[in-house]
Amino acid sequence: MKSPLPDRWSKDMEKEIRERWKLSGEHEFDAKSGKPVFSIDTPPPYVNTPVHIGHAATYAMMDMFARFRRMTDHNVLFPLGLDRNGLPIEMAAEKKFGVRMSESSRERFMEMCRQVLEESSTESIDSFVRLGISFNSWNTGSGVGEIYLTDSEDYRAMSQSTFIDLWHMGYIYEDTRINNYCPGCRTTIADAEIDYRDVKALFNEVKFLIRETGEYVIIGTTRPELIPSCGMVIFNPEDRRYQHLEGKTAVTPVFEKEVPVRAHPFADMSKGTGLAMMCSAGDQTDIRFFREMHLQPVISIGMDGRMNENAGFLKGLKVEEARTKMLGEISGKNLLVSSRETVHRAPICERSKHAVEFIEMKEFYLKQVNLKETLRNATDAISFYSPKSRQILLDWLDSVSIDWPVSRRRYYATEIPLWYCKNNHAIVPEKGKYYRPWKEKCPVKKCPECGSSEFRGEERVFDTWFDSSSSPLYILKWHSDREFFSRMHSCTLRPQGKEIVRTWLYYTLLKSYILTDRVIFDDVWIHHHIVDESGKKMSKSVGNVMDPHVILEKYGAEPFRLWCATEGNLSEGDLKCSFERIEGAAKTITKLWNVCRFISMFERSESAPHLEELDKWIINETNLLADFCRRQYEIYDFHGPAVQLKHFLWETFASHYIELVKNRAYNQSGAFTQKQQQSALYTLHYCADVLLKLLAPIVPFVTYELCMKMRGDDIHKEKFPEPSVLYEVPFSTQDIETLNSSIWKAKKDRNMSLKAKIVKLTLPEKFQCIEKDIVHTHGVEKVDYGELKAEL
Repeated sequence: MKSPLPDRWSKDMEKEIRERWKLSGEHEFDAKSGKPVFSIDTPPPYVNTPVHIGHAATYAMMDMFARFRRMTDHNVLFPLGLDRNGLPIEMAAEKKFGVRMSESSRERFMEMCRQVLEESSTESIDSFVRLGISFNSWNTGSGVGEIYLTDSEDYRAMSQSTFIDLWHMGYIYEDTRINNYCPGCRTTIADAEIDYRDVKALFNEVKFLIRETGEYVIIGTTRPELIPSCGMVIFNPEDRRYQHLEGKTAVTPVFEKEVPVRAHPFADMSKGTGLAMMCSAGDQTDIRFFREMHLQPVISIGMDGRMNENAGFLKGLKVEEARTKMLGEISGKNLLVSSRETVHRAPICERSKHAVEFIEMKEFYLKQVNLKETLRNATDAISFYSPKSRQILLDWLDSVSIDWPVSRRRYYATEIPLWYCKNNHAIVPEKGKYYRPWKEKCPVKKCPECGSSEFRGEERVFDTWFDSSSSPLYILKWHSDREFFSRMHSCTLRPQGKEIVRTWLYYTLLKSYILTDRVIFDDVWIHHHIVDESGKKMSKSVGNVMDPHVILEKYGAEPFRLWCATEGNLSEGDLKCSFERIEGAAKTITKLWNVCRFISMFERSESAPHLEELDKWIINETNLLADFCRRQYEIYDFHGPAVQLKHFLWETFASHYIELVKNRAYNQSGAFTQKQQQSALYTLHYCADVLLKLLAPIVPFVTYELCMKMRGDDIHKEKFPEPSVLYEVPFSTQDIETLNSSIWKAKKDRNMSLKAKIVKLTLPEKFQCIEKDIVHTHGVEKVDYGELKAEL
C-alpha cells in the first residue's frame, strides 16, 4: 500500500496553490448568478502602512466567512478596498519628503502623496495573497468585486454624489463655530477622531479681583494662557461661599478684562476653590457653556497652534511657551497663590497625537443630532456579533451632541464639489463626475441666482470618514448600477474593529440611512485586538509587535490561520499571540496530513451497504460535528468549531477510532470479512471527506492539496455537509474513550508495551457488537462480559 501524498505538508506547497488561485479568477463575483448573495464590506486598510498582525488575523477570519458561504451555495461579494485618502497619506508624504503641507503648493504636495502611494500599494496586496484571502479579484478597477481605491476617480465621484444628494436633501449646512482643531494636522477634526490621555500639568491658583468689593477670589486653572479668552467666572448655585458674588464683576489678572460673575451648575464645588473661569474654547464644556449663555467667543489660539492677536503680549508664542510666560507675569504681579503638579485627562488627535485646541472656523456640517433616536431604533434591525458589541454603538450615539463637521483643510482627499459666484451663491454640480473645484472651471456659465459669470472653487476637502463611510454604497454600486443596488438591498456583513465603531460604523449607518432610508447592513461583526502573551496590546514602542511577514516566512499561512480560529473568539475578546501558540497550530496541520496520508493508502469505497457498529458511531460523531460547525459558522463563530475539530482530529478520530479500526482496514490476518473491511474503508474516507470540508474555510491550502491528491477534486467547490440522520448505537463516545484509556493505562502502569497481550478482558455488554475490533486492537486472548477489567 502506497499513499499518493508526500511524507509531510510543507509551507512551500502554499505558493503554487495561491498562484493558481490568483490567476484562475475562480473567486470572482458572478453578477448574473441566481444564487443568493452574501456581501462583505471589508475595511480598506491604509496602503502606506504594512499589514500588521491585527490586519492579518481579522482578514483571515473574514476569508473564513467568505469560503464557508461559497460552500453553502452563495454568490459571495468579497472585494478588497485600499484606503489611499486623507491624513495618514499626507503625514507619510510630509515625513518622507521633509516638508509640511502648508509650505508646499497643492499640486506639488499631491504629487508627493501619489509617490508615497505608488511605493506602498503592492505590499498590502502581496500580504493578502500569501494569507490565502479569497477576494473576488486581484485586479484594480470599478467593476463589481474588483480592488477599489478610495482615491480613484470613480470612488471620489461616488463620494461627491453622496454629498450632492445630502445637500439637496437639506442635511448639509455651513456655519462658523468653535471646532476641535489639530495643530499638527492643521485641520478641523470630529469628536469621533479624538482620543484622551493623562498628561502632567501645573494646577495654578490665581487671584482675580472683584471690582465692586475690592476683594480677591482664587481660581484654579491648568491653562493660564487662556485667561485672555475668559468670558465669565462661575460658582455653583448651591455654594454658599460665593452667593454674595452673584452679579458682580471679576477683573482678569494681567489682561484686566472685566467679566461677569454668575451662579451656574457647571461649577464643581469639590474642584479647586469651587470657582471656575469659563474661557471661549478651553474644552468642550467651555464651548457648550458659551453657546448656552450666548457669549461672544474670543479665540486666542490661531490655526498654526500659536497665540494670536487676542492674546496680546503672548501673540506668536506656542501654547506651551505662552503658558510659561503667562505664569511668569502672574507671579510677577503677586497674583499667583500656588502651583502644584497634577495629572488631567486631555484631548488629543487620534492620528497625530497632538493636543487638540478649540478654534472658531467656518465648516460644513452634516446634521446628525436630530437623527439620534431614529438611528437608535434602526439598529434594532441589525444583528451584532457578539451581541454585546451593540452597546458600543449605542453609547457613542448617546454621546453625540453636535452635528458632524465634514469639511477639512487638507489636500489629498476628495474635494467638496462646490463653486461660488462673486455674490457668494453656492453652485452645486450634477452627480456622476469627479470634480476638482480648486483647479477646474465651474460647470455652469452663469449663476442661476444672480447671473454672475465670475466663480471661485471650493478649496476644502471631505473628512476621510465621509469617504470611508460610503464603502457599502460603492461595492453595491449605488452610484453606477441602480438595478444591481436594488437587487442587493443591503450589505450582508460589516466586519470591523471595536475602536472604529464610533467612526466607520456609525458614520456609515448615518449616511446610508439618510440616503437609502434603511440600515445598510444585516450583520455587524466587531472584533477585538491581538495582544502579546502577557495580554498587552502590541506596540512598536513597547517592542512586542509580531510581524505577520515573519510568521508567514517561518510557518506559512495555515498555522497562522488555524491559530486565529482556535485561540479564541475574536468577537468576544482579545487574542494572545506568540510563536509558541502558532507552532502548536502547525502540529495540528501535521496531524491532519498524517491522518489523511494513512487513509489515502486504502482504496476508496464509495458506498457501504453494510456498516459496522463502530463505523456508525464515528459517522454519527462526524455528522454531529458537521451540524455544529454549520450552525456556528453561520453566526461567525469559528472558534468553537475549530476547538472541537482539533479535539475530534487528535482524540476521537485518530487516537480512538483509527486505533480501533486499522486492523480491520488492513485485514492482513483475514480475521474480518470483506464486508467488514469495506465498512472500515468507506468510513475512513467518509470521515476524512467531511473533516476536510469542515476545515476548508479555516485552512484552505492544506485541505485543497489533500482533497486534490486523495480524490482529484477541489474542496472549495464542494458543498458544505448538510444535517444527517444519526444511527442508533449502544455506546457513546465517552464509553469508547474510557474503554481505550483504561486498557492503555493498565498496561502503562505495569510498564508493558501497548502491544502487549491481555490474558482476559471483561467488557460491558454494550461492547459486544465491536468485540472483534477491540480484541485485535488490544491483543486480547479471552473476552468475558461484566464490569470492565483487564487481566494482564
